[in-house]
Amino acid sequence: MTCTEPRTAPVAGVDALVDATPASRDRFVDFLRALSIAVVILWHWVFSVTHLDSHGALTMPNPIGSVRLMWLATWLLQIMPVFFFVGGFANLASLEALEAKGEARWATFARRRLSRLLRPVGVFVGLWAVGDAVVRLTTDNPGVLAWGRVVFVPLWFLGMYTAVVLLAPLTAALHRRGGELTLVALGAAIVLADLGRFRFDLEPLGLLNAALVWIFAHQLGYFWRDGTFARWPRRALWAMALGGLVALVVLTNLGVYPRSMVAVRGEAVSNMFPTTACIAALATFQVAGAMLVRPAAQRWLARRRVWKGVVSVNAVAMTLFTWHMTALVAAIGAYRAAGFELAAEPTVGWWLQRPLWLVAPGVVLAGLVALFARFELPGRGARR
Repeated sequence: MTCTEPRTAPVAGVDALVDATPASRDRFVDFLRALSIAVVILWHWVFSVTHLDSHGALTMPNPIGSVRLMWLATWLLQIMPVFFFVGGFANLASLEALEAKGEARWATFARRRLSRLLRPVGVFVGLWAVGDAVVRLTTDNPGVLAWGRVVFVPLWFLGMYTAVVLLAPLTAALHRRGGELTLVALGAAIVLADLGRFRFDLEPLGLLNAALVWIFAHQLGYFWRDGTFARWPRRALWAMALGGLVALVVLTNLGVYPRSMVAVRGEAVSNMFPTTACIAALATFQVAGAMLVRPAAQRWLARRRVWKGVVSVNAVAMTLFTWHMTALVAAIGAYRAAGFELAAEPTVGWWLQRPLWLVAPGVVLAGLVALFARFELPGRGARR
């Protein structure tokens, strides 16, 4: 999905990809993308109180509302702004490569950027649709939409990312013409949309902000790709990080926005959807922090073993992301078939079970990746 992704070797495997890494590659891009995917998967598995509700459907609230100050963890672990930030870097790099070849047409860009993303998603949706139809026709099972909508949790995010990618030629042009002014205009639009939503009850503006906030995070990636952040002195990055953090503190103490950056059971407003200005502030804070640690991270990523791990995750990132909730549901099915029940509250027993909900779905996901990674990386090399 990013221009910095490892390409499929025709015969060899990950080691050949590691050996072929050019010295000019910014490995930190790949690392942040792999980290984003891993954090989301682990959060869904380990830090969700997944259980059956009164209607027999799986639901997955988190324990933040029950554990004092746990909302602070979301200021680091709500890492989706970083994913969009990395996407901005990669999409601008891809656009530049097409421009250099004289092929910078929108259709060409869209096909190049989305082909690897949509293949694993298409296989996922297709198999679930066929399997669910067969089950419903042959049994009295009401279907996955009645009991297991959680398996489709990744799709809302991928849909939003797809929309942002399709807009990239336009947002890249705005970046080149307006630079920082474009970012300021986006920030102002985000604030005004939230003002209209919360002060004047114009709820459709929440949906507008769900787009503007992710475009804002994506736009930050352009400043990495064009070298702006590299030219900034470290004190400017510290000021950016501090500004994002102060904005986050102020916004979450106005009495309008919740402190958690993920949805919390019982709270009327979620910062994630409809996405609020808090996520834009979080993106500013996290992006500056990432740029501050980048020099040290680059030295760490030069180690072969570390880089091999990053290459391995990125090679099947969309397969991992698309199927991780299916793996969790399969593990839950096995757990309940063995006679155990899922906890509906974060009790001591629930906390003690956290390692189980890391290992069990992890084993299932490994099998799913072995089956379906070929659709993300087609060719002989994918089988290896």
